[in-house]
Amino acid sequence: MVVAEYCVGLVSPGEMGAAVAGTLVRSGRRVVSVLDGRSPNTIDRAGAAGIEEVRSLDALAARATVIVSIVPPAVATDVAHGLATAISSVGAAPLVVEANAVSPSRAGEMSRVIEQAGASFVDADLIGGPPGPGRTATRLYLSGPYAGQAADALGTPELRPVVLEGPPMAASSLKMAYAAWTKGSAALVLTARALARALGVEQALLAEWGDSHPDLADRCELAARGSGRAWRFAGEMDEIAATCQSAGLPAGFAQAAAEDYRRLAALKGQPAPRLEDVLHLLIGQ
Repeated sequence: MVVAEYCVGLVSPGEMGAAVAGTLVRSGRRVVSVLDGRSPNTIDRAGAAGIEEVRSLDALAARATVIVSIVPPAVATDVAHGLATAISSVGAAPLVVEANAVSPSRAGEMSRVIEQAGASFVDADLIGGPPGPGRTATRLYLSGPYAGQAADALGTPELRPVVLEGPPMAASSLKMAYAAWTKGSAALVLTARALARALGVEQALLAEWGDSHPDLADRCELAARGSGRAWRFAGEMDEIAATCQSAGLPAGFAQAAAEDYRRLAALKGQPAPRLEDVLHLLIGQ
């Protein structure tokens, strides 16, 4: 199948979803999404990406050859059920690419829901920033029997597909292991800084970091600037905790990171929160 024959249905044109749509459109695919009821910012983002509007999930399921779900972990299962209902309603058989930060067991549950509706399922994992011109290519990890087909449908110079060997939910497993470090270490360095401030030894900590770990002060600032997405990271850390438990590993560090990110939920949407505001919320003062 040539690129022009693919019509991609995007479930949610958030920051990452709209960027994925944009790179697909620039590479010759059509992308459709349901925009009814979405915020003005989302609608503007969709328009800038070249996304075409459809009126309902049924219409999206009927038109799309490939459907990509990129939503917060907390709603991923509900979205899968909604997709399954729409697919069954219109008698479609699309390829559904589940690209959410969820545990492999939850991805497996969603695969059964989608497959029972008559569609094919691909587990997926996005690593890297939103794809775009001049940026390092975002990696789209794919697993399962239809991973190669999804790679053909979604690969672009800015979105590099990587087909994983191993179990069908290998992509979600990789996401959990990768984000355990990236999101977990960001929460940890912020917690260390907040703890030092709460105990009155922040300047001493910064001086010691300067001697023994000179990168940590900058990493703390970087973690703070990314905390406008903490509301989403909390759910991701919950999924990592569940994954650790299922693998017989301690889950406490992931649960603590999830709590950190929940405390920062008030920063939602801020492009680059200040470290002072982040520490204030973490300490609870």
